[in-house]
Amino acid sequence: MIDLRSDTVTQPTSAMRQAMASAKVGDDVYGDDPSVRQLEEYAAHLTGKETALFVPTGTMANQIALGALTKPGDEVIIGLGSHCYLYEGGAGAALNGLQFQTIGNNGRFTANDISAAYKPDNHHQSPTTVVAFENTHNRGGGWVWDIDELRSPASIAREYGMSLHLDGARIFNAEVASGVTVKTWSEPFDTVTFCLSKGLGAPAGSVVCGSKEHIHRIHRLRKMFGGAMRQVGILAAAGIYALQHHVERLADDHANAQLLAQILAQTPGIILAPATVETNIIWFQLAPNVLDAPTLVAAARDRGVFLSSSGKRAVRAVTHLDISRDDCVIAAGIVGEILAQ
Repeated sequence: MIDLRSDTVTQPTSAMRQAMASAKVGDDVYGDDPSVRQLEEYAAHLTGKETALFVPTGTMANQIALGALTKPGDEVIIGLGSHCYLYEGGAGAALNGLQFQTIGNNGRFTANDISAAYKPDNHHQSPTTVVAFENTHNRGGGWVWDIDELRSPASIAREYGMSLHLDGARIFNAEVASGVTVKTWSEPFDTVTFCLSKGLGAPAGSVVCGSKEHIHRIHRLRKMFGGAMRQVGILAAAGIYALQHHVERLADDHANAQLLAQILAQTPGIILAPATVETNIIWFQLAPNVLDAPTLVAAARDRGVFLSSSGKRAVRAVTHLDISRDDCVIAAGIVGEILAQ
């Protein structure tokens, strides 16, 4: 099986399992788990924030961060196709009482976009209080913000008195691809989240980083959302190992994604520009004269290649630490054979 559905499908390495087995644990609800404390201190150091909180999932991380920055009835400005808006089950509305206004194109937006979308606090409208960014951008194909293009809308948001949140689920992919450190990416933001169970290869967990004041509120929201855990140092140890050993190797995933994209782009029936593949995520379109995306995904699965589809024409493939260069060549060949039938 060549599983390209997501970088969440990775298996813990033998060394990571050893780190988990030997982890020192305690009751994290009481603040007694030393492995969790170590992970949180390390995450705060990497992002340059005062403190951090370990949580079960990326969705929870984003939603409790947004909850800490807002009040029910507030509006969040967010890039079109962003995870917080599109892929978190309506949690912003259901759990935090928020509404979202999407701006920009393919997740990118500018200072002018924010100025046009901003609503002041009055009794007629939902006041715009937060701007949420995503880096790298999943739905956009794993693209990385340009640091100056990011700073400009962040700066105008501050001028309007808004808070800033960064969904950095794959922020380490952004660091490896751009050479810009996670700390630098995190500087403009009040809250920053990143995921341990995607490209970093841990079995579970995300981290929310921010000021002590914000994390105090976020800690309470974690409890309210059912995310308080007990002897969870076993998972925290996997996260520490991932941060210490699996960051630099993300470059291999990026190279493999580029290889896969180059081969797919030469396949009749596929519309894909390899230059748009910046990290480990590939989205490609199927031409109208070939089978649709769900049919391709089903046929590929029957032959041991797992992909994802969105709608009738879009297909996603994601490289990760369990995918080799040979896997990419084989997978692309199978897709080509199916389309040629």
